[in-house]
Amino acid sequence: MTFRKIAALAAALTAWTGFAQAQDLTFGTLSTPPVQSWMSADIGAAWSQGYRGKGATVTVIDDFTSSSYLVGRLSGGWTVGTHGTMTYLQSSLVAPEAAFRIRDFSNTRSVALAKGFNVINLSYGMFAEAGYDVGNIWWGAREGSVINHARTGNALVVKAAGNDGIALGTATIFGDQDYLSSALIGTRSAIFVGALERNGSVDAPAALASYSNTAGSDVRVQNQFLTVGVDTATMNLAGTSFAAPIISGYGAILHSKFRTATPTQIANRLLDTARTDTVINYDPSVYGRGEASLSRALAPASIN
Repeated sequence: MTFRKIAALAAALTAWTGFAQAQDLTFGTLSTPPVQSWMSADIGAAWSQGYRGKGATVTVIDDFTSSSYLVGRLSGGWTVGTHGTMTYLQSSLVAPEAAFRIRDFSNTRSVALAKGFNVINLSYGMFAEAGYDVGNIWWGAREGSVINHARTGNALVVKAAGNDGIALGTATIFGDQDYLSSALIGTRSAIFVGALERNGSVDAPAALASYSNTAGSDVRVQNQFLTVGVDTATMNLAGTSFAAPIISGYGAILHSKFRTATPTQIANRLLDTARTDTVINYDPSVYGRGEASLSRALAPASIN
Protein backbone atom coordinates (compact mmCIF):
# COMPACT_ATOMS: atom_id res chain seq x y z
CA MET A 1 0.00 0.00 0.00
CA THR A 2 1.38 3.36 -0.99
CA PHE A 3 2.07 6.46 1.10
CA ARG A 4 -0.86 8.17 -0.60
CA LYS A 5 -3.29 5.34 0.12
CA ILE A 6 -2.27 5.12 3.78
CA ALA A 7 -2.50 8.90 4.15
CA ALA A 8 -5.98 8.76 2.63
CA LEU A 9 -6.96 5.96 5.00
CA ALA A 10 -5.65 7.94 7.98
CA ALA A 11 -7.58 11.01 6.83
CA ALA A 12 -10.73 8.96 6.37
CA LEU A 13 -10.39 7.47 9.83
CA THR A 14 -9.94 10.93 11.31
CA ALA A 15 -13.05 12.15 9.51
CA TRP A 16 -15.00 9.22 10.93
CA THR A 17 -14.25 10.04 14.58
CA GLY A 18 -17.89 10.70 15.47
CA PHE A 19 -19.02 7.51 13.74
CA ALA A 20 -16.35 5.48 15.51
CA GLN A 21 -17.65 6.68 18.85
CA ALA A 22 -20.98 5.09 18.02
CA GLN A 23 -19.86 1.79 16.51
CA ASP A 24 -16.94 -0.11 15.06
CA LEU A 25 -15.74 0.43 11.53
CA THR A 26 -15.60 -2.82 9.56
CA PHE A 27 -13.34 -3.47 6.58
CA GLY A 28 -13.83 -6.40 4.23
CA THR A 29 -11.18 -8.80 3.08
CA LEU A 30 -8.20 -7.67 1.03
CA SER A 31 -6.77 -9.21 -2.09
CA THR A 32 -3.77 -11.33 -1.17
CA PRO A 33 -0.73 -9.02 -1.08
CA PRO A 34 2.81 -10.20 -1.76
CA VAL A 35 4.78 -11.77 1.07
CA GLN A 36 6.72 -9.00 2.78
CA SER A 37 10.36 -9.31 3.79
CA TRP A 38 9.55 -8.78 7.50
CA MET A 39 7.27 -11.81 7.51
CA SER A 40 8.18 -15.33 8.50
CA ALA A 41 8.39 -17.71 5.54
CA ASP A 42 5.59 -19.66 7.26
CA ILE A 43 3.09 -17.00 6.18
CA GLY A 44 3.70 -17.50 2.47
CA ALA A 45 3.55 -21.25 2.96
CA ALA A 46 0.16 -20.93 4.69
CA TRP A 47 -1.19 -18.73 1.91
CA SER A 48 -0.05 -21.22 -0.71
CA GLN A 49 -2.21 -23.83 1.03
CA GLY A 50 -5.21 -21.52 0.91
CA TYR A 51 -5.13 -20.38 4.54
CA ARG A 52 -5.40 -16.59 4.60
CA GLY A 53 -7.77 -15.88 7.49
CA LYS A 54 -11.10 -16.34 5.73
CA GLY A 55 -14.02 -16.53 8.14
CA ALA A 56 -12.30 -14.75 11.04
CA THR A 57 -13.01 -11.25 12.31
CA VAL A 58 -10.14 -9.31 13.84
CA THR A 59 -11.00 -6.30 16.01
CA VAL A 60 -8.13 -3.86 16.45
CA ILE A 61 -8.51 -1.50 19.42
CA ASP A 62 -6.05 1.36 19.02
CA ASP A 63 -5.46 5.02 18.20
CA PHE A 64 -6.95 5.72 14.79
CA THR A 65 -7.91 9.38 15.04
CA SER A 66 -5.14 11.33 16.78
CA SER A 67 -2.69 13.64 15.05
CA SER A 68 0.26 11.46 16.06
CA TYR A 69 1.68 9.54 13.10
CA LEU A 70 4.23 6.82 12.49
CA VAL A 71 6.18 6.20 9.30
CA GLY A 72 7.00 2.62 8.39
CA ARG A 73 7.59 0.15 5.58
CA LEU A 74 5.04 -2.60 5.97
CA SER A 75 4.16 -3.20 2.34
CA GLY A 76 7.18 -2.25 0.30
CA GLY A 77 7.18 1.54 0.13
CA TRP A 78 7.00 4.08 2.91
CA THR A 79 3.62 4.37 4.65
CA VAL A 80 2.32 6.87 7.19
CA GLY A 81 -0.51 6.56 9.68
CA THR A 82 -1.55 6.55 13.28
CA HIS A 83 -0.44 3.76 15.60
CA GLY A 84 -3.76 2.03 14.97
CA THR A 85 -3.53 2.38 11.22
CA MET A 86 -0.17 0.63 11.36
CA THR A 87 -1.27 -2.22 13.63
CA TYR A 88 -4.39 -2.76 11.54
CA LEU A 89 -2.42 -2.71 8.30
CA GLN A 90 0.18 -5.13 9.64
CA SER A 91 -2.36 -7.71 10.79
CA SER A 92 -4.39 -7.35 7.58
CA LEU A 93 -1.25 -8.04 5.55
CA VAL A 94 -0.68 -11.26 7.53
CA ALA A 95 -4.30 -12.45 7.23
CA PRO A 96 -5.58 -10.73 4.07
CA GLU A 97 -8.86 -12.65 3.83
CA ALA A 98 -9.99 -11.93 7.39
CA ALA A 99 -12.55 -9.22 8.10
CA PHE A 100 -11.29 -6.35 10.24
CA ARG A 101 -13.05 -4.08 12.69
CA ILE A 102 -11.27 -1.00 13.96
CA ARG A 103 -12.12 0.46 17.35
CA ASP A 104 -10.71 3.88 18.17
CA PHE A 105 -9.78 4.68 21.76
CA SER A 106 -12.56 7.27 21.73
CA ASN A 107 -15.11 4.46 21.62
CA THR A 108 -15.31 3.11 25.17
CA ARG A 109 -18.39 0.95 24.71
CA SER A 110 -18.40 -2.81 25.16
CA VAL A 111 -16.73 -4.79 22.39
CA ALA A 112 -19.41 -6.89 20.72
CA LEU A 113 -18.27 -9.97 18.86
CA ALA A 114 -19.02 -10.71 15.23
CA LYS A 115 -20.66 -13.95 14.19
CA GLY A 116 -18.11 -16.74 14.02
CA PHE A 117 -14.48 -16.69 15.09
CA ASN A 118 -13.16 -13.51 16.73
CA VAL A 119 -9.68 -12.15 17.44
CA ILE A 120 -9.10 -8.98 19.47
CA ASN A 121 -5.76 -7.20 19.09
CA LEU A 122 -4.55 -5.10 22.04
CA SER A 123 -1.37 -3.20 21.21
CA TYR A 124 -1.74 -0.95 24.25
CA GLY A 125 -1.78 -1.10 28.06
CA MET A 126 -3.80 0.40 30.92
CA PHE A 127 -1.35 1.86 33.46
CA ALA A 128 -1.80 3.05 37.02
CA GLU A 129 0.29 3.16 40.19
CA ALA A 130 1.51 -0.33 41.07
CA GLY A 131 0.17 -2.15 44.10
CA TYR A 132 -3.56 -2.40 43.51
CA ASP A 133 -5.38 -5.72 43.71
CA VAL A 134 -6.34 -6.41 40.11
CA GLY A 135 -9.38 -8.34 41.31
CA ASN A 136 -10.81 -5.18 42.84
CA ILE A 137 -10.35 -2.92 39.81
CA TRP A 138 -13.54 -1.55 38.28
CA TRP A 139 -13.17 -1.78 34.54
CA GLY A 140 -14.96 0.34 32.01
CA ALA A 141 -17.25 -1.25 29.45
CA ARG A 142 -14.60 -1.73 26.73
CA GLU A 143 -11.80 -3.34 28.76
CA GLY A 144 -14.29 -5.16 30.95
CA SER A 145 -15.86 -6.81 27.92
CA VAL A 146 -12.47 -7.75 26.45
CA ILE A 147 -11.31 -9.32 29.71
CA ASN A 148 -14.59 -11.24 29.90
CA HIS A 149 -14.18 -12.50 26.31
CA ALA A 150 -10.77 -13.87 27.33
CA ARG A 151 -12.10 -15.41 30.56
CA THR A 152 -14.98 -17.16 28.81
CA GLY A 153 -12.92 -18.14 25.78
CA ASN A 154 -15.28 -16.39 23.36
CA ALA A 155 -12.48 -14.57 21.52
CA LEU A 156 -8.76 -14.97 21.00
CA VAL A 157 -7.35 -11.93 22.82
CA VAL A 158 -3.81 -11.01 21.73
CA LYS A 159 -2.01 -8.59 24.04
CA ALA A 160 1.31 -6.85 23.37
CA ALA A 161 3.66 -7.71 26.23
CA GLY A 162 4.98 -4.17 26.66
CA ASN A 163 8.21 -2.31 26.07
CA ASP A 164 9.67 -1.68 29.53
CA GLY A 165 12.21 -4.52 29.55
CA ILE A 166 10.63 -6.04 32.67
CA ALA A 167 8.65 -9.12 33.59
CA LEU A 168 5.07 -8.78 32.38
CA GLY A 169 2.71 -7.68 35.13
CA THR A 170 5.38 -6.08 37.32
CA ALA A 171 6.05 -2.44 38.10
CA THR A 172 8.00 -0.23 35.70
CA ILE A 173 10.86 2.04 36.76
CA PHE A 174 8.23 4.77 37.08
CA GLY A 175 6.28 2.75 39.65
CA ASP A 176 3.26 2.04 37.48
CA GLN A 177 1.82 -1.24 36.21
CA ASP A 178 -0.10 -2.42 33.16
CA TYR A 179 -3.25 -3.68 34.80
CA LEU A 180 -4.78 -4.79 31.52
CA SER A 181 -2.02 -7.37 31.22
CA SER A 182 -2.47 -8.34 34.87
CA ALA A 183 -6.21 -8.88 34.38
CA LEU A 184 -5.60 -11.22 31.44
CA ILE A 185 -3.21 -13.52 33.32
CA GLY A 186 -4.78 -16.96 33.70
CA THR A 187 -7.67 -16.33 31.30
CA ARG A 188 -8.67 -19.04 28.84
CA SER A 189 -7.94 -17.49 25.47
CA ALA A 190 -5.46 -14.63 25.96
CA ILE A 191 -1.92 -14.67 24.58
CA PHE A 192 0.85 -12.23 25.52
CA VAL A 193 3.32 -11.45 22.75
CA GLY A 194 6.93 -10.37 23.21
CA ALA A 195 9.22 -9.19 20.43
CA LEU A 196 12.30 -10.88 19.07
CA GLU A 197 14.91 -8.73 17.33
CA ARG A 198 14.11 -10.64 14.10
CA ASN A 199 12.60 -13.92 12.95
CA GLY A 200 14.62 -16.80 14.36
CA SER A 201 15.73 -20.09 12.82
CA VAL A 202 17.61 -23.16 14.00
CA ASP A 203 20.74 -22.01 12.17
CA ALA A 204 20.40 -18.38 13.32
CA PRO A 205 18.42 -18.21 16.57
CA ALA A 206 17.08 -14.81 17.58
CA ALA A 207 17.30 -12.92 20.86
CA LEU A 208 14.55 -11.06 22.63
CA ALA A 209 14.48 -7.40 21.60
CA SER A 210 16.11 -5.21 24.24
CA TYR A 211 12.89 -3.28 24.90
CA SER A 212 10.53 -6.25 25.12
CA ASN A 213 8.97 -7.32 28.37
CA THR A 214 9.65 -10.92 29.38
CA ALA A 215 7.44 -13.70 30.70
CA GLY A 216 9.01 -13.51 34.16
CA SER A 217 8.77 -16.08 36.93
CA ASP A 218 4.97 -16.43 37.00
CA VAL A 219 4.27 -19.84 35.44
CA ARG A 220 0.80 -18.69 34.41
CA VAL A 221 2.33 -15.92 32.31
CA GLN A 222 4.97 -18.25 30.89
CA ASN A 223 2.21 -20.56 29.70
CA GLN A 224 0.45 -17.68 27.88
CA PHE A 225 3.54 -15.97 26.46
CA LEU A 226 4.81 -16.18 22.86
CA THR A 227 7.47 -14.29 20.96
CA VAL A 228 7.68 -13.32 17.30
CA GLY A 229 10.18 -11.40 15.20
CA VAL A 230 9.81 -7.63 14.80
CA ASP A 231 12.15 -6.68 11.98
CA THR A 232 12.70 -3.02 12.80
CA ALA A 233 15.42 -2.60 10.18
CA THR A 234 12.89 -3.48 7.47
CA MET A 235 9.67 -2.03 8.91
CA ASN A 236 11.09 1.09 10.57
CA LEU A 237 8.74 0.19 13.43
CA ALA A 238 9.65 -1.21 16.83
CA GLY A 239 7.83 -2.45 19.90
CA THR A 240 5.65 -5.31 20.99
CA SER A 241 2.80 -3.29 19.47
CA PHE A 242 4.02 -4.74 16.18
CA ALA A 243 4.47 -8.26 17.52
CA ALA A 244 0.85 -8.70 18.64
CA PRO A 245 -0.74 -8.03 15.20
CA ILE A 246 1.34 -10.83 13.68
CA ILE A 247 -0.07 -13.31 16.19
CA SER A 248 -3.57 -11.92 15.64
CA GLY A 249 -3.08 -12.69 11.96
CA TYR A 250 -1.81 -16.17 12.83
CA GLY A 251 -4.95 -16.81 14.84
CA ALA A 252 -7.12 -15.84 11.87
CA ILE A 253 -5.06 -18.05 9.55
CA LEU A 254 -5.44 -21.03 11.88
CA HIS A 255 -9.19 -20.53 11.92
CA SER A 256 -9.28 -20.67 8.13
CA LYS A 257 -8.05 -24.28 8.41
CA PHE A 258 -9.58 -25.39 11.71
CA ARG A 259 -13.03 -23.91 11.15
CA THR A 260 -14.73 -25.49 14.17
CA ALA A 261 -11.93 -24.84 16.68
CA THR A 262 -12.70 -22.50 19.55
CA PRO A 263 -10.61 -19.43 20.40
CA THR A 264 -9.18 -21.33 23.37
CA GLN A 265 -8.18 -24.24 21.14
CA ILE A 266 -6.51 -21.86 18.67
CA ALA A 267 -4.68 -20.09 21.50
CA ASN A 268 -3.47 -23.39 22.91
CA ARG A 269 -2.38 -24.57 19.49
CA LEU A 270 -0.22 -21.49 18.96
CA LEU A 271 1.29 -21.84 22.43
CA ASP A 272 1.83 -25.61 22.29
CA THR A 273 3.63 -25.50 18.93
CA ALA A 274 6.03 -22.64 19.71
CA ARG A 275 9.70 -23.34 19.01
CA THR A 276 12.42 -23.19 21.63
CA ASP A 277 15.26 -24.02 19.23
CA THR A 278 15.00 -20.79 17.22
CA VAL A 279 15.75 -18.44 20.14
CA ILE A 280 19.07 -17.84 21.87
CA ASN A 281 19.49 -19.59 25.22
CA TYR A 282 15.85 -20.50 25.63
CA ASP A 283 14.53 -19.71 29.09
CA PRO A 284 10.78 -19.77 29.85
CA SER A 285 11.16 -16.74 32.12
CA VAL A 286 12.35 -14.78 29.08
CA TYR A 287 10.58 -16.29 26.06
CA GLY A 288 7.59 -18.00 27.66
CA ARG A 289 6.64 -20.86 25.35
CA GLY A 290 9.12 -19.71 22.67
CA GLU A 291 8.85 -18.36 19.13
CA ALA A 292 5.49 -18.80 17.40
CA SER A 293 5.57 -21.33 14.56
CA LEU A 294 2.67 -21.01 12.13
CA SER A 295 3.81 -24.04 10.13
CA ARG A 296 3.79 -26.30 13.21
CA ALA A 297 0.43 -24.95 14.32
CA LEU A 298 -1.09 -25.71 10.89
CA ALA A 299 0.51 -29.14 10.54
CA PRO A 300 -2.21 -31.56 11.79
CA ALA A 301 -5.46 -32.34 10.02
CA SER A 302 -7.46 -31.32 13.11
CA ILE A 303 -6.90 -30.01 16.62
CA ASN A 304 -8.55 -30.68 19.93
